Amino acid sequence: MSQGLPGDTPLVHDLIGIGFGPSNVAMAIALSEHNSKVGRQDSVTAHFFEQQSSFGWHRGMLIDDATMQVSFLKDLVTLRNPASEFSFLCYLQSQGRLIDFINHKNLFPLRVEFHDYFEWAAAKVDDLVSYGHEVVAVTPYLHDGTVEYLDVTVRSAEGLSVHRARNLVIGTGLRPLMPEGVERGDRVWHNSDLLRKVEGLEGEAPSRFVVVGAGQSAAENVAYLHRRFPDAEVCAVFSRYGYSPADDSSFANRIFDPGAVDDFFAAPEEVKDRLMAYHGNTNYSVVDIDLIDDLYRQMYREKVLGTERLRFLNVSRVTGVVEKPESVRATVRSLVTDEELELDADVVVFATGYSPANPLGLLGEVGEHCLRDDAGRVRVRRDYRISTGPALRCGIYLQGGTEHTHGITTSLLSNTAIRVGEILDSLLARRGGAACDESRPTAEAAEGARSQAAPSNL
Repeated sequence: MSQGLPGDTPLVHDLIGIGFGPSNVAMAIALSEHNSKVGRQDSVTAHFFEQQSSFGWHRGMLIDDATMQVSFLKDLVTLRNPASEFSFLCYLQSQGRLIDFINHKNLFPLRVEFHDYFEWAAAKVDDLVSYGHEVVAVTPYLHDGTVEYLDVTVRSAEGLSVHRARNLVIGTGLRPLMPEGVERGDRVWHNSDLLRKVEGLEGEAPSRFVVVGAGQSAAENVAYLHRRFPDAEVCAVFSRYGYSPADDSSFANRIFDPGAVDDFFAAPEEVKDRLMAYHGNTNYSVVDIDLIDDLYRQMYREKVLGTERLRFLNVSRVTGVVEKPESVRATVRSLVTDEELELDADVVVFATGYSPANPLGLLGEVGEHCLRDDAGRVRVRRDYRISTGPALRCGIYLQGGTEHTHGITTSLLSNTAIRVGEILDSLLARRGGAACDESRPTAEAAEGARSQAAPSNL
């Protein structure tokens, strides 16, 4: 661990961000807007590190006709600052498409268009980010027995470098989730790689694809592959009887409101569990009803014409995958009869979701100061700051991995603009000395103090 040395006064950032996806782009924008309104003395110094060589957000799923599932008003800034020059509407104006978009009468832009908006916004704050820089370690800097700063070790083409910060904001996103025992390969894909992998099939004439999953991404994959390869059969495998429609009704959508985060955070654990169960159908393993209807119409049309290429193997599960150089064999088992069907395919695509990155994965011994709840999950305060022991004076904020404390919007775009504003407010309050001591006798701190500190490798 780092120790203070006489005369050792390196540059100390108020905030270092790990990752530069949409959440930390929004954080950089909030900081930029704050700094533009205050004097140099009151500005917040920050820098972000992103291991990708440029901005990219789910590039493998930017299917040309796929639309966003959240309103364009839930962009990087509007719910926090409707007058921001970083809004989606300002992006449209800059591209000469504002009137065309208004005439379109649609709240939900194409996903590829929203990605272009993210790139546009990220480019406007690119002075705050270093691309091609991977954070490989975080170590504590001790002064008088307490962790005063955090040293962030970064690897790039130039080698290793160390940067010091008073606070961290971790926005490392989600990790593709594959079924246990299944590894990605040339012919076994996760849907996050779809468009990149499809390019490798140019020159081939695929005869069959198998798509595993019952959610929006799975249905989009089925529709895309069916359209892209007009001579190939596309088999959809899922354990449900059919695709379930997403509940995007007005009342149900209130689960994504900023106020719902307050309600969820304050609720007892049993109520949190109930809320997640009640409203899981707003986001998890559900499909837009328009896409469900389109797939059913296509399936029925093919039955009428005797040209069936869409097959839906429902109430079934893929129990095995064997990849060969030129093909892949999927074993599909019926959950009703237990009968098995062997499907030889060119590709099997697993649209089986994502898991949050371990928020403590990079923290090493710093993680030993982070408190856990009775279920072993990291404790997080309302301002998205990890609860820590009194020896750690720095703030560690999470953009993701807080579903158990803040609810369903943690990994979604819905509250991104509000969340970064709350993190910024917390940073400013702590810098001013307000409520920055974890040892103060709040109810949450008292409860957290009874928990064991987390081992650094969890």
